[in-house]
Amino acid sequence: MIKKASFLISNTDYKKCPAPTKPEFAFIGRSNVGKSSLVNMLTGNKNLAKTSGKPGKTQLINHFMIDDNWFMVDLPGYGFAKVSKSIKNTWEKMISDYLTNRDNLVALCVLIDSRLDPQKIDLEFITWCGQHEIPFILVFTKSDKQGKSKTFANVAKFLEAAREIFGEDPQYFITSAQTTDGKEELINFIEAEVQEYYDSLK
Repeated sequence: MIKKASFLISNTDYKKCPAPTKPEFAFIGRSNVGKSSLVNMLTGNKNLAKTSGKPGKTQLINHFMIDDNWFMVDLPGYGFAKVSKSIKNTWEKMISDYLTNRDNLVALCVLIDSRLDPQKIDLEFITWCGQHEIPFILVFTKSDKQGKSKTFANVAKFLEAAREIFGEDPQYFITSAQTTDGKEELINFIEAEVQEYYDSLK
């Protein structure tokens, strides 16, 4: 489990991000998918990432140091943020530059709203990740907002759509920031990947 989490730095340019000396896990998703709430739930610090009911709150690449051992990165959401087209284009370039240039990025956690049928924008984004060989996992959020059968049905639909793109199911987790469902499984996955990262350097 995460014992210590602290904010490091915010940037608009991947070149100014912390030196890539530690494994990195980034979190991204459609605007208002519950990204900041998930980051806060995983770290046990409800004030770590700024949460807002207003889409587009996260506008920078935000780095957090976790247990002095790995970086957690909160990225701007994509999609429905009410911002100008020029700002949206700037965000998209900032995100794509970051994702394609961080050699220490172990996994991109792509957040998917479990209340919804598969969204075109999410499928387009994971397709882009596949095309650019960016390692990603799916993290379904807000699983507490409807019954389990509805959650599982929506997850199954998304996995089926993803299977059509990739020929296999991406690794995935089902979470709730409110009930902490999925917290242990997701942190265990990250910690195992962190260990593997350091082992590979030996």
